Amino acid sequence: MLDKKDQQLLVALQSQARISISDLASRISLSDTPCLRRIKKLEQEKVIIGYHAALDPKALNLNVLVYAFVRLSQNSVSAAEQFEQHVEKLPHVLECCVISGSYDYLLKIIAHDLESYEQFVKHQLGGLSYIANIESTVVLKQSFSKKQLPL
Repeated sequence: MLDKKDQQLLVALQSQARISISDLASRISLSDTPCLRRIKKLEQEKVIIGYHAALDPKALNLNVLVYAFVRLSQNSVSAAEQFEQHVEKLPHVLECCVISGSYDYLLKIIAHDLESYEQFVKHQLGGLSYIANIESTVVLKQSFSKKQLPL
């Protein structure tokens, strides 16, 4: 169970992961050593699972965001495992979720443009024998994207 100090630590780290231990400790009214000890404990408990740089996709010429609904042709563990292993290796697939309803998966995919997305679907996904259907929804505008979890 997280106490108030742990929650304050996590809020601060979510907004500024590169903050120095001294500044972080000061922000949550702890000294450096107990603050660092708490961070290490949260990492060991897998509450903190990594530190990442937030990049602007547009600055990297990644201008198209697509949500693709995927239905597998077989409802088997083997087909699901093969699909998940395949899409995990594809760098343009940012997220893969098992969903309920008429589709089996929801993929979040980023691409340079619509033409490159089309090529991705044809060559990276469309050729897989265990995929029955792919329905794509192109994001016209992303109003916001939160990276911080509510604590």
